[in-house]
Order: sequence, then structure tokens, then C-alpha cells
Amino acid sequence: MVINTNVTAQSSADQLGASSANLAKSLQRLSSGKKIITPDDDSAGLAVSMKFDAQSKRIGAAVTNISNAISFTKTQDGYLGQISKALTRMGELAVSAQDQTKVTADKAIYNDEFQKLSAYVKDIATKEFNGVSLFSSTGNAVTTDDDTGKFTMAAVNVGGSAYTAVTDVTVVITDSTSAATTLQLVKTAITQLGADRSAEGSNLTRLNYSKEQLTVQKTNVDASNSVISDVDVATESTNFAKQNILVQSGTAMLAQANTQAQSVLKLLG
Repeated sequence: MVINTNVTAQSSADQLGASSANLAKSLQRLSSGKKIITPDDDSAGLAVSMKFDAQSKRIGAAVTNISNAISFTKTQDGYLGQISKALTRMGELAVSAQDQTKVTADKAIYNDEFQKLSAYVKDIATKEFNGVSLFSSTGNAVTTDDDTGKFTMAAVNVGGSAYTAVTDVTVVITDSTSAATTLQLVKTAITQLGADRSAEGSNLTRLNYSKEQLTVQKTNVDASNSVISDVDVATESTNFAKQNILVQSGTAMLAQANTQAQSVLKLLG
């Protein structure tokens, strides 16, 4: 038996150090919920996980873009619905103004309401959504994937000729002749409005499909990333218990190994 070097104690200390390190690693995994704490835990898995995580974030940003585009489109539709009501009433006034039993003063009242509705429709053409024009001659391009995919929405232009022909200040219904002419312009505007609302509806349908597809894709990307990076709590809890027992037993054995040297004193006594 030697005194200067307690090989048994050193070996026990080495084992205890390894068990303590594994216990600390297990505790980190359980507390963070992550399987990969440092790159050396799974270097290849970390690289793949980073790509999955970045892709998931890009998909999330694309979903946000589409959601904003859907809000934009629904706002458009809200205004178009009001224009529909206004044009319907304007057509009604144009027909009423052709009533031969109405005197000029009556028709002037009809015309006054007509002009106010006309100004209302004209004002809607200038409306914006977060600083972006709601109604223009060019459609907005919306990101539809996590790369460079785009969907250009069909343009809805309330400032187009079909509408301005009705909203021009010179358009009146002060007599039967002007009312009859104006009625045709209103009917043309209503036809154009129907086409625009149809295009707006198609935009909304396309955006909803893209959003649903991206949502499914993001779920699957996150699931794949979870397999690589997220800790299996049941398995890791078992490992934690194992390492905890090893640390406790290692501590006891190290204490026992250190007491063995004390027996040498009996030989010297």
C-alpha cells in the first residue's frame, strides 16, 4: 500500500467528475427544454436545426404578410360594399328624376342627394391602408412562401373611368334627359363594381389558400426541428435520476477511498 498516490481515490474522483458533468448537462436540458445545449452535443443536428429554425421564422413572416394582405382586401371589400349601396341609390334617384309628375324643384332635391353620394364615392377612391392606396390601377404583390414566391393581387381601381364618369361634377339629374343619360353611367359603374368585387373575392380566396398552406408547412418544419432540438422529458428525467444516483454513490465511494489511507497509520504505530 502506498501513501503518496491514492490511485483508488483519484479514479473515484475522475468518475465523480464525469457523473457530475453529466448531471449538470441533464439538468440544463430539463430546465431549458433543449436537447442540444452546446455544439458538441450534436454538431450535425445543430446545423440542421438552425436551418429549420430560420425557415420557420421566414414562413412565419410570410404568414404575417398574407394576413396583412387579407386585412387589406377585406378593407377594400368594406368600401366596395358601401359604394354598391351608394350606386344603387344613385340609380334609384336617376329613375325618380325622370318622373314627369315631378317639378323642377323636386328634381333639384334628387340631384342634391345624387351629388352628395357622388362625392362620397369619389372620396373612397383616395382611401389608404397603412399609407398604401386601397384602390389603384396596379395590384400589390404579396409574398406567398419563405423564399421569393409572389402573388400579385388583381387591381381594384375605384378611380377608373367607369366610376369617374359617374362622379364627375358635371353629371346631374336635373331633368329627364340628363337623368336618363346619367342612369346609363350608373349602370355601367355598377357592372364594373361587380367585376371589381369578384376580383377582390378571388384575391381573398387565393390569399386564404396560401395562408393555410404556409401554416401547414410551418407546423411540419417546427415538428421536424423539435425531433432534433427538443428534449424528450421522459427519457431525460430517467437519465437525470441515473446521473444523480451516480454522483451520490461516487461521492460516497470517494470518501471511502480517502479513508483507506488511514489504515497505513496502523502499520506505522
